[in-house]
Amino acid sequence: MKTHLDPAWPIAFRSLFVRVVIYTLLIGLIAQGAYWEAQYLPSVRFSELGFTEFTQTLVLFTACLLLIYVRHVLHVWPNVTLLLLAFLAASLVREQDHFLDTYVAENTWKVLVALIVIPSITWVVIQRRYFLTEFTHYSNTVSLGLFTAGFLTTYIFSRLYGRQAFWRTVMQENYVSNVKSMAEEVTELLGYSIILFAMVELVLLARRIYQARQIPA
Repeated sequence: MKTHLDPAWPIAFRSLFVRVVIYTLLIGLIAQGAYWEAQYLPSVRFSELGFTEFTQTLVLFTACLLLIYVRHVLHVWPNVTLLLLAFLAASLVREQDHFLDTYVAENTWKVLVALIVIPSITWVVIQRRYFLTEFTHYSNTVSLGLFTAGFLTTYIFSRLYGRQAFWRTVMQENYVSNVKSMAEEVTELLGYSIILFAMVELVLLARRIYQARQIPA
């Protein structure tokens, strides 16, 4: 028998349609933003100060806030959300490596990432029985599917697609480093955006679980 903790409830077609429309519009805005960056911000295009890098930071920061909301306000799947939060917070710090290395100290970002990841993984290992129970619920959700797609896009495909050797082969004597940077950074932003959509889906599901918990048995 299904319980109120079972996330395998169907999503209404209208709700799914609205979400797809919104996500599509956001992806379109990202693509348009990259175009505007290339056209109107030639001095900082696809650099640490450009639209794409700034949006990556904003997307990751927003995703972290959503996870904090799920974990500390809705109190849904605390171990799963802790691991996701550690991963995204580490990614957020990694995106600031240029500023941290320049204005704080060399390799500062590595220290901060270690301070985030090591305690979080340690706690999840200690709580592994609870984590595995929570994950059995999370594993059947739209959120995990989107998160996996975003992860593969950002951390696998964008790295391979953005290889200098690849773009030198494609462009040969016309190779321009900005083109290579554009391809990698925009693809990376797409992956981060899909991860953000995954966190939105997690919030929507967590709210349903939270509301169900308020109903007396």
